[in-house]
This record gives sequence, C-alpha cells and structure tokens, in this order.
Amino acid sequence: MKHLQNFKWRNWSSTSNCSPERMYYPRSIEDVIEIVKAATEKQQKIRVVGAGHSFTNLVMTEDWLVSLDYLSGVKEVDHKNHTVTVYGGTRLYDLSKALEKLGYAQENLGDINVQSIAGAISTGTHGTGIQFGSISTQVKEITFVTAGGNLLRLNEENNVEEFKASLISLGMFGIIIEVKIRVVPSPVYRYISNHVYYPTLLNNLETYIQDNQHFEFFMFPYADQVQTKTMNPTNTSPKSIKRHQWNNLIVENYMYQAVSHLCLLNPRLTRSVSRLSAKFVSKSTIDAKSYQLFATPRKVRFVEMEYGIPIEYFHDAIQEIRETIVKNQYKVHFPIECRTVKQDDIWLSPSYKRDSAFIAFHVYKGMEYQTYFRDMEAIMKKYNGRPHWGKLHHQKAKDLCEMYPKWDQFIQLRQQLDPERMFVNRYLDELFYTEEKVRV
Repeated sequence: MKHLQNFKWRNWSSTSNCSPERMYYPRSIEDVIEIVKAATEKQQKIRVVGAGHSFTNLVMTEDWLVSLDYLSGVKEVDHKNHTVTVYGGTRLYDLSKALEKLGYAQENLGDINVQSIAGAISTGTHGTGIQFGSISTQVKEITFVTAGGNLLRLNEENNVEEFKASLISLGMFGIIIEVKIRVVPSPVYRYISNHVYYPTLLNNLETYIQDNQHFEFFMFPYADQVQTKTMNPTNTSPKSIKRHQWNNLIVENYMYQAVSHLCLLNPRLTRSVSRLSAKFVSKSTIDAKSYQLFATPRKVRFVEMEYGIPIEYFHDAIQEIRETIVKNQYKVHFPIECRTVKQDDIWLSPSYKRDSAFIAFHVYKGMEYQTYFRDMEAIMKKYNGRPHWGKLHHQKAKDLCEMYPKWDQFIQLRQQLDPERMFVNRYLDELFYTEEKVRV
C-alpha cells in the first residue's frame, strides 16, 4: 500500500498545515484495517483527510495521516429503495456524475462539491432550503473501521442512538469507509439569480424562504443591493450551462481574484469594491440538472467563519450585522452568504432540534480577519449560534458543551469506541476535553 514519509500537508486555505510522520493511501477496506492495527501496535494517532476544505485544524497531526482518495466510487445501487452505497473517499462531484448516469441525484448539496462524502458528513456540510437538512441527513447507513480495527456498521433501524451520534463525529468514531445515502430521481431546476435592494429582501425574507425549494442570498458590505439565488423544480428540458459556467469562472473567479488582490495591497479599496461588486451582480435564469447548479467553482482563496442560528432570529441578526459593519468600517469586501437548513436530530448538528439560518463570513486570504470575525461571532452567540465544525471559530469545550444537549452522551460513546484517543488530535482535545473533569 502506498505511503509517504516526511510529507508536508496544508489545507485549501492554508490556515492549517502539518508534517505527518506518514501519509497513507489505502486502496481497500483491508488496507484501512491494516493501518489501524499497525497504529495500535506503534501507539500512533490517526487523522483522515478528504479534500482539505475545512478551515480549522481538524486534520493536523504529527503522527499518521490517511487519505481515502483511492477508496472511492459507487459500490452498490438499490433502485427499489432509492439508495446508493459509496466508499468514504468519494468526492461529491464524482458522486454527482455517477448518480446522473444512474438517473439519480442527491437531494441537496452545498456550494462547493470537492469534498469527500466522508468529510462532508463528518463536519455537517449543508446546502440551503428550509425543507432540507445537511448532507448528513441523507445518510441511511454508515460503516467505520474503529480504533480496534473492527468494522462498525450503524443505521437507524438497529442502533438509532449510536447512528445519530455518528453522523457528525469529526472523524472521532473511526475511519468512514462506506456510506449508504438516500437519493432522488435526477431533477431539473430553474435557477434564478437576481439582485434586490436590502429593504425589499428584509420585508420579504419569510416569503423567499417558504416559497422557494432552495433559496440563499449574499449581502455585500456597505452596499444597498443584495444578490438572491433561487432554485425550484421545473418541467422544462435542461439547457446548456456552458455560458453560466464560463461567467462563473471569469467573473466570479478570475476577475474577483484580481480585485481581491488589489484590496490586499490597498485595504482602503474594500468598501468601493464591495459596492461595485453588488451593482454588477448578473441577472440570469437557467434550467439545468440540479447537481450542475448547486455548486460553483471556488478559485479565489479565502478564510471563512459560519454560524447557524435559530431561524426566528434571522431578520434581527442580519440587520445587526449590517449596522455593525457600517459602524466599525471593517476592511472587508467579500459578501456574506446566508442560507437556511431544516432541523434534525443528529447529536452534534448545528441544526439539532431547530430550523436554522446559516450566516457565513469570508475574508480574502492574506487580509486581516480576526477583529471582523470576533465581532461577527459575538453577534452570532447573542442569537444562540452554533459554529460550523469545518469553519473557523473561537469556541472551546466550556462553550460548546452548553450548545449541544447530547454533548456528554457523545463524549461517552466516543470514549467507548476509542478509549486511547487514537482519532483525537490536539485541536479536538481542546474542543472536547478541556473541560472533561467538569462535564464527564
């Protein structure tokens, strides 16, 4: 089995990097079991990496890093029950193409599709639409290789508590090798991008959320215009999206990269760039397959923080965000992305037992972001926010344990599965065990 030594790894945004002793690329489930057993013998810790699109230190390790890139693809299709079993390393964009050939699609996706299915599930990756939960809610069954080198298969029928705990586990229950997900017959959606004035958005926010299957909007700092995006089923035939893709590539990536670099060199330009960007939001209507519309290319590197708040606070939160930005004059030009997610019963889900509004803050890579993020985080906490597990935040165990009713039960179950903390790195230790003596 392929492995590298003296390997240097960094994530997509360069907010995390490490030099693991070994980097493994298993090609089979048997390979994964062999790695875990060897790690036990040598008293090594293991972290698993997908696409490296988490902004935190989730993956960072000086011991062994495991990539599932070669353990990917569709294993089994169940046409009767509309489920597909895939290997843990399968990238979401590859899965979409494979499902399309089978006549299926995932019911919802986020706006980035390069993640592995295991990574997307483990961190609670989500799309938008108040009728839809995160990608983790699409899972019908999940299979791990545990710290003992054993296979653990969990589903709602046979082990509901453990299953709900496992669906967002940050890689701490073991290595996800297989996932069975619920799929839908491949739909055609009508995508509409528009811009409206902020007061219009605010006055019609509930209508936008309830009347569209998928809805999101982007608030530009210091600008009066807001970009709205809606996606709804249509009976029309799908059209070519090459022009749409070309526009995304040129305008939203290459041109935005250029103006962002100017802002890095001269931060005083951020206000003007933000306003100009809002004015030039394209109006477009496209009919295409759903998987072609959910995600967009992300060539411009940035850092991100995202929080989920109870949806009833959505209106007040975005109003306070806008007022705080104007008051403090942050040097920021990236728009604020706002989406909605249906409540679920997954133990560590930010949407646990509450319909949620997710608000994401972005800053161009290399620009100062700490003050802006901390002030926005304070607003999110005021409205009972829970951080996205794959995005930057400043919460520790003493804060997080108050946010999740199943926190103690999760830690107890994790301890049973991995008593030696093989799958816990220093970052996760801070998140889950700093207050261990108090809470467990």
